[in-house]
Amino acid sequence: MAAPSWSFDEHDRTLDVLVSRENFPVAARVLPARHRADLRAVYGFARLVDDIGDEAPPERRPALLDLVDDELDAVYAGRTPRLPQLRRLAPTVKASGIPSEPFRDLVQANRQDQVVDRYGTFDELLKYCTLSAEPVGRIVLHVFGRATPELVDASDRVCSALQVIEHCQDVGEDYARGRIYLPGEDLRRFGCAEEDLALPHTPARLRGVVALQASRARELLDGAAPVLLAGLTGWARLAVAGYVAGGRATLAALDRGRHDVLGRRLRPGRARTLAGWASALGRG
Repeated sequence: MAAPSWSFDEHDRTLDVLVSRENFPVAARVLPARHRADLRAVYGFARLVDDIGDEAPPERRPALLDLVDDELDAVYAGRTPRLPQLRRLAPTVKASGIPSEPFRDLVQANRQDQVVDRYGTFDELLKYCTLSAEPVGRIVLHVFGRATPELVDASDRVCSALQVIEHCQDVGEDYARGRIYLPGEDLRRFGCAEEDLALPHTPARLRGVVALQASRARELLDGAAPVLLAGLTGWARLAVAGYVAGGRATLAALDRGRHDVLGRRLRPGRARTLAGWASALGRG
């Protein structure tokens, strides 16, 4: 395949920046170097794929995603990939025995984003999350050697909750990209028009839709996080508790901001996230 016309950025950021962008807070800083390197490789791959799906020239996105799939083929065939993100990922894949399916699903999620820009029901949105969010949790469990069926099931629900929370934060940004992740049936039930998503402040009717999604995410998180954390120990528990704390702190920020997601970016403070992290570790 010819070299892409779109330049692949190295995305050579610290893990702290990568995880904070995705509601995954400071837990990663205290992990051993081997785990930090593995998680940095995983999130570097995920960020690469997301940036292709969101920021590359639209006409080039399918070919670029094809290239990522080809690069995954190289990783799993034991060949050296061309892209630096895949070269960094290869040792993690080998050392942790991570199957290819979660990585393929992340690519497929971005393919879907190119052709599907609306979701009619919350169940349809959760089905999308099986491609866009759940694979990340499965990969993380493999990194820590804890990918048992029970923990994978709990992780899937936690990751879907975190994805829904992110969609709540990003309503305006997603709409600017031509996508709506708020379920259409809920928008209609609350009397919202699509144009409401472009307003400078969130009208009460739209806040109701966002609050409903946040409530659903909280229910998923409350049901699955205790199961997931109870099955983990050591560094794995520490890291996952940080992810859960980030989600809970963001839900609290949404509540405090009265779900005005268009007026400003509702993000949790670091102190609140740290307190939630300690609480998650204590509750197990």
